[in-house]
Amino acid sequence: MKFTSLLATAAMALGLATAAAAEDKTKVGFIYVGPVGDGGWTYEHDKGRQAVEAEFGDKVETVYVESVPEGPDAERVMTQMALEGADLIFTTSFGYMDATINVAKKFPDVKFEHATGYKTAPNVSVYSARFYEGRAVQGHIAGKMTKSNIIGYIGSYPIPEVIRGINSAFIHAKKANPDVQFKIVWAYTWFDPAKEADAAKVLIEQGADVILQHTDSTAPQAAAQKAGNVITFGQASDMSEYAPLPRVSSIIDNWAPYYIARTKAVMDGTWETVNTWHGIKEGMVEIGEISDAVPAEVKAEALALKDAIASGEYHPFTGPLNKQDGTPWLAEGEVADDGTLAGMNFYVEGIEGEIPQ
Repeated sequence: MKFTSLLATAAMALGLATAAAAEDKTKVGFIYVGPVGDGGWTYEHDKGRQAVEAEFGDKVETVYVESVPEGPDAERVMTQMALEGADLIFTTSFGYMDATINVAKKFPDVKFEHATGYKTAPNVSVYSARFYEGRAVQGHIAGKMTKSNIIGYIGSYPIPEVIRGINSAFIHAKKANPDVQFKIVWAYTWFDPAKEADAAKVLIEQGADVILQHTDSTAPQAAAQKAGNVITFGQASDMSEYAPLPRVSSIIDNWAPYYIARTKAVMDGTWETVNTWHGIKEGMVEIGEISDAVPAEVKAEALALKDAIASGEYHPFTGPLNKQDGTPWLAEGEVADDGTLAGMNFYVEGIEGEIPQ
């Protein structure tokens, strides 16, 4: 009986130790708008989640829910994640903004981090990348490589982040080739391979031989590959399986350092509300390898542009620049301020068509 009692005591102690270890773990949750296998946006966020696990080992537990629609369902998923003990929750799509704020009010002890939004709270931070810096590099390559002088752009939603990207790409394509024109198709989705492929096909039928995208799947790459003689750029992830053609380079979102730093801040009690907007300089925006399909001279120019942006020597929105209607926006040498860029709701001069309301 005594031996049995000792075993029971040991088992109880082991159970308590295991429970204590589980309680000591920092639980980090991620809400994804697409599937982790999308090859683009969500794929890179999930690489960031895996980096957190690799960095902290058994000190953390990460959980995620993929393909969560923007809207009421997002609020339900966030609430459930908080109820299940998450200490920190990353909500990784613009359309999660209001849901994040609403749920954060109900769980003041949980820290929330919202990607690409602008609403903060005592327990809500926001973070985004200066994707427009990468668009400038893409625009230069696109302008130099188009033969039809028609560049197609697949937009997701007409929000400032996407409008900034279109403007930046256009400005730098136009600098490289004054004859270029942009054709824009709005897909009204972040991730829908069928819609994205259809958008790419429409643009190709309209004469575009370069396709840029602000959507998350590799479907436009596949459509361009099938069409032949069409150049593309990886979006959010390298999409290198389509290199050297049609994918000639890419914008890569590197979230891992941020996710590691913010998790550490929760673990050591230093977390506070911040508004982070990093770019090429900080490594949050990376330029994927430029393939040999790009002439050496153009590649060198693109890399020089990247370096100038990283060093602060050059800003992609530097005047003289006018708005679409011809009214002056930036004078010679003047640089756009972050407030204007963050709320950008206009095209620059030379882009045809209206921004959908």
